[in-house]
Amino acid sequence: MSKRTANSAAPLPLAPPPSLWRLFVAFFIMGGTSLGGGVIAYLRTGLVMRYRWLDDEHFVELMAISQSLPGLNATNMSILAGDRLRGWPGALVAGLGMCLPGASLMTAAAFAYGIGGDDPASKAFLRAIAAGAVGLISVVLVQLGAKMLTEFADYIFVALTAGLVAFLHVPVPYAMIGVGALAIWWHRPRKAGPGKAAEAPGKEPAP
Repeated sequence: MSKRTANSAAPLPLAPPPSLWRLFVAFFIMGGTSLGGGVIAYLRTGLVMRYRWLDDEHFVELMAISQSLPGLNATNMSILAGDRLRGWPGALVAGLGMCLPGASLMTAAAFAYGIGGDDPASKAFLRAIAAGAVGLISVVLVQLGAKMLTEFADYIFVALTAGLVAFLHVPVPYAMIGVGALAIWWHRPRKAGPGKAAEAPGKEPAP
């Protein structure tokens, strides 16, 4: 690979942490436009691709933590991302920006649904939004999976988690704890022989 090709393939550098006001506005926009539950797709597009405040590695770490905690993923992700970018003030304004538009719109939507929720057009709209949300989540799954799942064993853990939840009806926390413990054990540093550093499974030794 030429030096020019290697440089062109290098990821763009991260942008400096934003001001609290810009952080609030960014999460307010993402919170107000993340229709249909595809919030992970909106957050990745905004935080990683548009603003470049996080890279994919850190985004996946925050996403894993947010999905392991009680509460909504959108709220958890906004608080974690805000804290990473600007400390506890950033967590406060990011969480507020993410929740404020949704809370306002849901109040209005609940009122409208109470009036015309049984209308066939309303039901068709909700089905369309649900289909779009599944598509958004699937796109993020493919994009992040291609970058973060580096071993065949990682795909086994993904399939095992999905099978436990979808087919065996294991509660999500139990499936995450069980498969997570197994994945941690698998990725543990291996004991090296004399004169060799410990290595993670599936990685080539350093020259």
